[in-house]
Amino acid sequence: MAGEFVETQVVVVGAGPVGLLLAGELRLGGADVVVLERLAEPTTESRASTLHARTMELLDQRGLLGPLGTPPNDAMSHFGGIPLDLGGLDTAYPGQWKVPQARTEELLREWAVGLGAEVRRGHEVRGVTEADGYVEAEAAGPAGPVRVRASYLVGCDGEDSTVRRLAGIGFPGTDATRELLRADVLGVDVRDRRFERLPGGLAIAATRNGVTRVMVHEFGQAAVRRSAAPEFAEVAAVWRRVTGEDISGGTPTWVNAFGDTCRQASTYRAGRILLAGDAAHAQMPVGGQALNLGLQDAANLGWKLAAELRGHAPKGLLDTYDAERRAVGARVLTNIRAQALLLLGGPEVEALRTVLGEQLAYAEVRRHLGGMISGLDVRYDVGGAGADGDARLAATPLGARLPHLRLITEDGPVTSAELLRSGRGLLLDLSPGDAEVAASAAGRVDVVGARTEPGFPAPEFTAALIRPDGYVVWTDPGPEGLTAALDRWFGPPERG
Repeated sequence: MAGEFVETQVVVVGAGPVGLLLAGELRLGGADVVVLERLAEPTTESRASTLHARTMELLDQRGLLGPLGTPPNDAMSHFGGIPLDLGGLDTAYPGQWKVPQARTEELLREWAVGLGAEVRRGHEVRGVTEADGYVEAEAAGPAGPVRVRASYLVGCDGEDSTVRRLAGIGFPGTDATRELLRADVLGVDVRDRRFERLPGGLAIAATRNGVTRVMVHEFGQAAVRRSAAPEFAEVAAVWRRVTGEDISGGTPTWVNAFGDTCRQASTYRAGRILLAGDAAHAQMPVGGQALNLGLQDAANLGWKLAAELRGHAPKGLLDTYDAERRAVGARVLTNIRAQALLLLGGPEVEALRTVLGEQLAYAEVRRHLGGMISGLDVRYDVGGAGADGDARLAATPLGARLPHLRLITEDGPVTSAELLRSGRGLLLDLSPGDAEVAASAAGRVDVVGARTEPGFPAPEFTAALIRPDGYVVWTDPGPEGLTAALDRWFGPPERG
């Protein structure tokens, strides 16, 4: 194949939010990366606009909340259309944060490019070849054919992933049986509706900055196999049948349809080819979970793949990406299927909705479902004491995200998120002075001594080892356990 030839360490296919976050994480970890994107220009479509608490924490860990500004926040979410208050979640960012996908992409693109990632737009991948020691992508670029050779290739190219298809990775599951029609419309005057169930169907409407987003489902109507977005006339007709209102005179700026598809890749890694985001899982985008699930895939994969490429990864580290994220993805797909049933089901689900609504009066139920939707409840099997679910695990954050802490170091006040800005692992010592603990971590992770800021909650540990993605893999006591955790997640100490 004639044309341009490019060599790098990782080629990422897809410059949506997931691909761009992954590119930034790879650069932060010291890996070279080229991103290939089919579209010549960034999309201006609304698409996903909800960032959940765990994603906001990840953005805080990378110093990206300042540039993002202060997006609107809504404590009220839902589970299958039943109101669910997220305001009481144990996080610095409870609720849902409303950020247009175009702005999320812009933020992540500026960050990744600023770190040295190369983003090539107008490059459509048409072939993927894996050989001994490398993988190669063939793309049609603006100036002709391009071959990009890398050690690894990651498909972040969406539900209809070309990478997944070319790699021969299975995508078992079910196609959509029901769907929601959606449109952003100018020049219509309808009242806001939050999951209003009417005799004929479900209607949702919200107006922001002069643009009204409508979503509608007609009970009993099956999903349509579509090769393109529906016409606005179809949306207006269904809206009229369900609500009795005429929006046909409005001007649509975006129209699409999404159904209750439920599929997950049989593996997130096949040799030197990996998948992240919607390329790895297809689901109904209920409450913004699809975007957030994909961004958290990228945060999990980036530091591991960078460590592999730099020769710092212990054996099997990269395989933990598939093990950890496929399990999380399966659980999210389960809750989305339950929500789709509650949301799009007709009169037959009313009894179930009533019973669940009664359960949501209890704070423990709200915390459970809120943690599931927001991603705050993710807990990986990180080995060591407590991995089998014993009493100690229940009393520590082992395998869970590091809670938001306000700390005092010798350099002044700092938050736990700020300590992760380097993209390196972190040994946080809240009782500084144990030379043995500090020495065992030297050179492999950042070692920070601190104390809890007066007036703020203190954690139940006095020392903890945290991965670059913010998950705790060891807590005190005992340097012996720390040494094993360091070896497992960061490799043996370098010999000088």
